[in-house]
Amino acid sequence: MFARLEALRALLAPYPWSYSLLVLLALLLVAWLANVISTRLLPRAWRRLLGSSAGASLRGDETKSLRVVSRLANVMPAVVISSGIGLVPDLSPQLVALIISLCEVFVILSVALAVGHALELANELYERRPHARDRPIKGYLQVAKIIVMMMAVLAAVAVVAGVQIIHVLTGLGAASAVLLLIFQDTILAFAASLQISSDGRVRIGDWVEMPSQNADGDVIDIALHTVTVQNWDKTITTVPTRKLISDSFKNWRGMKEAGGRRIKRALYLDQHSTRFLTTEEIARLQRFRLLEGYLRSKEGELREWNQALGSAGSEAVNQRRVTNLGTFRAYVEQYLRNHPGVNQNLSLMVRQLQPTALGLPLEIYCFTADVRWVVYEGVQADIFDHLLAILPEFGLRVFQQASDGPREVLLRDGSARKAG
Repeated sequence: MFARLEALRALLAPYPWSYSLLVLLALLLVAWLANVISTRLLPRAWRRLLGSSAGASLRGDETKSLRVVSRLANVMPAVVISSGIGLVPDLSPQLVALIISLCEVFVILSVALAVGHALELANELYERRPHARDRPIKGYLQVAKIIVMMMAVLAAVAVVAGVQIIHVLTGLGAASAVLLLIFQDTILAFAASLQISSDGRVRIGDWVEMPSQNADGDVIDIALHTVTVQNWDKTITTVPTRKLISDSFKNWRGMKEAGGRRIKRALYLDQHSTRFLTTEEIARLQRFRLLEGYLRSKEGELREWNQALGSAGSEAVNQRRVTNLGTFRAYVEQYLRNHPGVNQNLSLMVRQLQPTALGLPLEIYCFTADVRWVVYEGVQADIFDHLLAILPEFGLRVFQQASDGPREVLLRDGSARKAG
């Protein structure tokens, strides 16, 4: 073999650089063949691995997993060139050293990119687990990718400079303050990501409300630097991860886990419509099924109270009597207790608030049995529709502030006059 090469070299001696060019072309041909073989054999071996039971979970991510294989396949031509470039004659040692350094840098970066794709694949597989939303690892993997790429860059610098990587790391010690300044956002985001993952304050799928960042919607992604929120108007808001530690926000996950969404709304009643009920009105209200128990118990309680007054009980001003407002409040509570859309296991009450210039607020405080937005609004509207319609049965009126502007009455001939 070597005798043939020497004979070929002697034959090409009249043509300077021809033998060197021929050897270089042969080296490139071998590198190309190595690339072809590696790009065909490695994916085929990978697919066979995916066909086994051990790799069954990777089948759905075959395309992403092949990125790792393709990156590793690119290493083979660089290894062949770096190993054989010294065999090319008449090349200066400086050029040979430069080509070997560039091949080593290419190998380092290719391996680093392959590791990055492997980490992305690991995150995809982890997110398939049932409890992956509770403890996402995407932020940690992004930190690992940053570390891998930083080490790859440092190794590449060490190769090009012709020194060991420990010397590069020693030199970076003097520039640590600058690095901390450059990567301060990454460091803060990493610390915030650790805390968020440990205490579970935000998870993928949570409804969060953060007015300072104009975010109000579902969390769709948690990364190292940002948390992505899809707002209810389908816009996307990216919130810096550290803001979830330093700023206040509201997480509605507790509402979903409790199985009830709160209704807290008041009816503003006209206080002038509040009065005692007559005997005839009480008899008429007894036809309400929801008031039978209340009126019966109230009648016995008031009879005992008034009898204890003795002769003073003959005066109406000294007696305790049933009011239309109290009866309506009892009716509303019983109505909520019997409503199928109200969660009976959570707080439920009907209370009066401080009277205002807009009337007497009668607040309904309860929780729906369904936390879905559309269902919640439907149940809430159904309750208040009924209460507004049933109010006249109790002799009550809602307060509605009238406009102080002049009213105009349109006459038949088209002219208008003010109504006083």
